[in-house]
Parts: sequence; C-alpha cells; structure tokens
Amino acid sequence: MNIRYAFRFISMGVFFAFVGLAIVFRLVSLQSGAPGERIGEVEKYDGVELVTLDPARGNIYDRDGHLLAGNQIIYEVAIELNAVQNPTSIALAVSNVLGMNFNEVLALASQDPEKVANTHVLLDYFVPYEQAVKLQALKDATDEAEDPGKTADGRPHSLRGLVITPRYDRSYPEGSLASNVLGFVRKDGISVHGVEEGLHYLLSGVARQTVVSADPHRALDLPETLHGADLVLTIDREIQGALEEILDAHMKTSGAFQGLIVVMDPRNGEILGMANSPRMDLSGEWNIDEVFAGQRSYNMAVDGYEPGSVFKIITMSAALDSGVVTPDTPFTDTGALQVDGWTIRNWDGGAWGPQTMTTCMQYSLNVCLAWVATEKLGQTRFYDYVRAFQFGQPTGIELARESSGVVRFDNSDGWYPIDLATNSFGQGIIVTPLQMLRAVSAVANEGRMVTPHILKSVVSRDRQYDVTPQYAGQPISAQTARVMSDMLASIVESESYTEMYPGYKVAGKTGTGTIYDSNLTNASFVGWGPVDDPRFMVYIWLNKPTSSPWASLVAAPVFVDVVERLVVLMDIPPDEVRLQLKAK
Repeated sequence: MNIRYAFRFISMGVFFAFVGLAIVFRLVSLQSGAPGERIGEVEKYDGVELVTLDPARGNIYDRDGHLLAGNQIIYEVAIELNAVQNPTSIALAVSNVLGMNFNEVLALASQDPEKVANTHVLLDYFVPYEQAVKLQALKDATDEAEDPGKTADGRPHSLRGLVITPRYDRSYPEGSLASNVLGFVRKDGISVHGVEEGLHYLLSGVARQTVVSADPHRALDLPETLHGADLVLTIDREIQGALEEILDAHMKTSGAFQGLIVVMDPRNGEILGMANSPRMDLSGEWNIDEVFAGQRSYNMAVDGYEPGSVFKIITMSAALDSGVVTPDTPFTDTGALQVDGWTIRNWDGGAWGPQTMTTCMQYSLNVCLAWVATEKLGQTRFYDYVRAFQFGQPTGIELARESSGVVRFDNSDGWYPIDLATNSFGQGIIVTPLQMLRAVSAVANEGRMVTPHILKSVVSRDRQYDVTPQYAGQPISAQTARVMSDMLASIVESESYTEMYPGYKVAGKTGTGTIYDSNLTNASFVGWGPVDDPRFMVYIWLNKPTSSPWASLVAAPVFVDVVERLVVLMDIPPDEVRLQLKAK
C-alpha cells in the first residue's frame, strides 16, 4: 500500500477515535456532572419522583392459608413547591376531589420554595385509588390541553407540582376475627400489640430510596424491594371463629367485664385459637380507646392476674411428685388453718371434715392445700417446684407485651410464711394464662411442658421455614402426670356442671380468685382431653363476672361448650371408637 494513503487512513482512524471518546466523555459528564444533576431535577417533576419506597409488609395467614392481614395500595398526594406553576389550579383540584379546604391548600401551594425548610408539602397520606385516578386524570388533561383555560388571576391552568405517589397500607380482611392476636399497624406505620408488634422485625422488610412513577395507572410497576416475610400462624380460623362466638355468648350471660378462651395443642404448644372479648374491628374505624376503656386488656393471654384454685394443680402435682402425699392421703378439714398469725379459710368458710387429697381437689379446699404446702412440702421444696414450672418467666410466645408475672420466692425481700400458704391456692401470685397452660401441659403430656407458640412458619424469598416445637422442661415425672390427670378426670366426671358431650373423657379444674378491695372475682377453668391422648388444652378466664362469682357456674360451662365444638372441628372420634381404631 502507498505510504501516503496508509498515513491518511491512520490519521482518519485516530481522528474518529478521538471524536468517539469525546462523545462518550460528554455523555458521561451530562449524566453525572452538574448538567446531569439539572436534568435529574427537571425530570423528577415530569412524572417521576425520588422517594423512600417502603416495602410491602408481610402477609399473615392462619394455618390453612386464610389471609388475616395483608396490604392494599393507596396514594400519597403532595405538592412539590419548586415545580408549582399555578397554586390556584392545585387548590381547585384538590378541594374538589379530596374535599380539602380550598384556602388552606392554596396557602400551602403558594409558599415560596426559597423560604421554606421543606419544599415537599404533604396533603394527604391515605388517598384511595379512585380519588388518585381522578386527580391524575385532571393533571393529564391540563398538561396535554392546547388551551387549558385560565384561573381568575389570568394564569393558565396547570397542576404541575402536584405529586401522586403509590404506597402500601395495611388491611385486615377478617375484621375483628383474631384482632387481639394480630394487633395492628397504625396510620403512622407503628405496629402495636400482638403479632404485628411482636414479629415486626420479620414483617417489616427493608426500606429503600428509589425513583417511582407518579402515575396511579403504573402503581404496580414498582422496582424490586426486599419485602417483609409472610407469616403462617398456628391459629385455625374455624376454631378461632367458634371460640369468639362461644365467648361472646357467655360474656352476655355472665356479665363479665372481659373474657378469654385459649386453645392449645398440649403435644407441641401450638395455639389453635385465642379469643378475647372485647375485640376491635380492624377493617373499620379504629376506636381502641372506646373498646378497651376502663383498663381492659388488649390480649388477656399475655397479662397477669391471681389465678385462684387452678394453681392447686401445681401444688398437688408437686406434693405427689415429691412423695409427701398420695391421692388417698387423709386430711381432716376443720375449716381453718393458722399460719404465722393469719387464718386460712375455705372458699365457703365451712369445715368439710374427713377428706382425701382427691376430694380436697374436688371440693377445692384452701385449708387442705395450704396444709399440703406448709406441713408436707415446706417452703424450699414448694418454691423449687414453682421455679421448675417456670412461673415468673415469660413463655416467649411471639406476641408483644407479654408479662412475666410476679412471684415472691422464699428468698425474696418481703416474703412472709403466709405467702407460702396463699400461693398454694393461687392467691398472692401473679401468672398469665399462657404460663398456666405451659405449666399444666406437663400434667397432660407425660410430665413434659411445652412452650406455647403462635408462629407456625415463616415464608421469605419463596422459601418456607417451619418453627420447631420447644419443650420447656420436665418438672414432674410421667407417673405423677398420669396420677394427677386421673384425679382431675374423676373430679370432672363427678361434677354436674361439667357434664360433657357423651363419649369423651376430659380432665380439668376450676379457679375462683378474689379481687382485692371488691366483691368481684376472676373465674377460671383449665381442662384438656381426651385424657388418654390429649389433643386440646383449654384455658378460660372471665374477669369480674356479675351473674355469679364462682368459676364452677360461669367458667366451667364455657369449657363444656368449647369441648363440644372442638371434637367436631378437630374430627376427634368418641373414646370408644378411637380406642377400637387404635387397637386394630
């Protein structure tokens, strides 16, 4: 090739390479330098906005996949002062569509962006889809019209600066069902009570800043975000609904101030239902201060109280397990027991004469149980068992604000010998219903306690992580558990108020705890069945019943109704049929 032509080709190549590099450099500088920043500033007023994008909060389901808490897309409407061309147009549109005060919006839209701390002015954080679409349609019409018309001040109509941004809001499709279990997310994004607060760290996801479309029609065109995990609860929707129905009926007949029914599987600690009264409709207007007025608990299952005679199960189990009594150990009830200058009396003030440990439990005699604790067990052994049953420690259930209860142990400041006597029958000690379920599960479950839990599995990034049941220790032997179960089963069979649906053997115990400085009580019942193969354990607490102060008359009938529904909903055959099937 001619040297002259070769030089020419090389020169042209170098020239075009230089030009290409110059173009690339200029493109990069336009996007990343000061011009790029200016383009970004202009672009964000042209249908997009740099916002903090909150991730979708995880859904909450019952054990069978029914949605209990989810999300809906709503919109934020705001004014970006730097982009406003006609404040009057914005005030007219917003007042017409959202019903806001015209003069107030006009004043906000007319602010000088150079004289305010924040040029992004929020108008409404909870605009429904239909209203957002109307606003966007008005904005599109004014932006695209050749002659949009003029406002009274002679300026052309323009809705530039009006920003409509989609976001997620919490929804509760089941209304009041399990509302005390779920808790709720306030309008400011703060989760309160229940699973929403207790497992917020799993549900909330991770927020990020990104550019999103201001067009409501593109609400689903959101960039990928690390959303919150979905939760599957142990709650059974059908059982939950049945418990709430039963509780509401008995609240009316008993006149109780508030009430609770909890159903747990004693084999693994799964909470199948947790009904509270009152409840709040989470799908409507929230009136929490009105519904829970008078210091009513949001969820009684995690709150502490003096349980009364249901605690006698713990005292008698400890005595049987340590060998200081048997079911047939005799005791003569004189109606009074002196302890450290105090007199312990029975619930009716009477003397019941010759008894056994079984009949002491049957007739719920305070004097007998105080004698067992003070004369047979002694303070050291009694409180060792109280510790073994883990009273004074929260269960760790996945619900917010769980109380630890209050136990004055014998080595605590302020403990007196009378505490040993009163604690033996459930007075002077504060426990939660969940702590009682955990402790009594040892009696139903061959001596092993289960840890109550309400979370069944976590679903995150298309993977499911199941929760493994946890055992909380073995405070009593399997033999003691069987003897105690048989004692309590015989008590239930002998009482007319717990006449069960035919064919099912259950065990249980009432508890009536006096509320100090009043003539009111806490009426409780704990029971389980079938006794030979427990599938359910039920805890009932009626606070301040007025029809009768006695648990045998107001709480035990609740247990009867619950068992009748559970054996159907859980498909539990009668004992005779079940044992025949097991024998084959």
